[in-house]
Amino acid sequence: MIPKTWSRTIVPALLLLAPVFGWAQVSVNISVNVPPPELPVYEQPPIPEDGYIWTPGYWAWGDDIQDYYWVPGTWVPAPQPDVLWTPGYWGFVGGAFLWNAGYWGPHVGFYGGVNYGYGYGGSGYEGGYWQGGHLYYNRAVNNISTVNVTNVYNKTVINNVTVNHVSYNGGSGGVRAEPSSAELAAAHERHIAPTSVQRQQQTTARSNPVLRASANGGHPPIAATARPGVFSGPGVVAAKRASENEAHPAPHPAPHPATAPRPVAQPPRAVTETRPQSESRPAESRPVAQPPRPVTEARPVTEPRPTEPRPGTEARPVTEARPPAPPPHASAPPPPKPAPRPAEHPPEHPDDREHH
Repeated sequence: MIPKTWSRTIVPALLLLAPVFGWAQVSVNISVNVPPPELPVYEQPPIPEDGYIWTPGYWAWGDDIQDYYWVPGTWVPAPQPDVLWTPGYWGFVGGAFLWNAGYWGPHVGFYGGVNYGYGYGGSGYEGGYWQGGHLYYNRAVNNISTVNVTNVYNKTVINNVTVNHVSYNGGSGGVRAEPSSAELAAAHERHIAPTSVQRQQQTTARSNPVLRASANGGHPPIAATARPGVFSGPGVVAAKRASENEAHPAPHPAPHPATAPRPVAQPPRAVTETRPQSESRPAESRPVAQPPRPVTEARPVTEPRPTEPRPGTEARPVTEARPPAPPPHASAPPPPKPAPRPAEHPPEHPDDREHH
């Protein structure tokens, strides 16, 4: 059970400081000793009809259950044209966490700098505006893909605050934000209290045990609804777990090109594939098998033998090939007569020289 404290002495003092902190729109009557859980991460359901405004979910305190419980975000019809919703928020003042309820008004006031998302980035509202009695929607932050809404525009929203899921202002670990002059002025404008469908959304959430912080651990199974009070069926989304949202660890960075491993397939080497094996390099250094030598590299069988006689053998040119005779022709000169052969003498034997 989470301890809770009713404060009768601190509340009047806080109300005197309301113009300074922008709390003039509500009456502060409950203080809790522990901070609310972080805001869950969820996807916005599609808008059900034209004229609806998104109201973000928040952690509420239940005195009867002595626990925080999640009130799902939902689309609600505006109570009248030209009014916008200022979300409620928890603020740490005087050693306790105090709830500041939301309200409708012509301008968005201070809501603690809490980043509720979908147009409520901590200050003001970037989800749409009124013009000529019609609400124009920013498609960059609203899910209006399933409804035929013609009064739309596209404006990128840039958050200049640290993106986190802290659900309260001030204290240890809370959002550090103070109201601007425009937000202080909005706190003193004419306000409209939450509508009946918004109160129904909160009442239904308090009666559902699965939405209590002690039961869901900060990840409610019903995080947002398309219509207020409808907690089942189409348009109901659950909170994302750590494995589904930005709490994921960043992926490992890609290796630097200088240190990245080379591809497995190596480019062919011209030396081993386009040149024949050189006789000066050892064959075993080649990574690929050498092709067989072509038959044309061998000496032709008809190559003439040397004409010099070998020692100890006959000098008769038996295999000497004569040039072929030219083809006969009428005007061709007669072939030359062969040169007379010298008289044959028996070869001189080395033994005969010794006896002379």
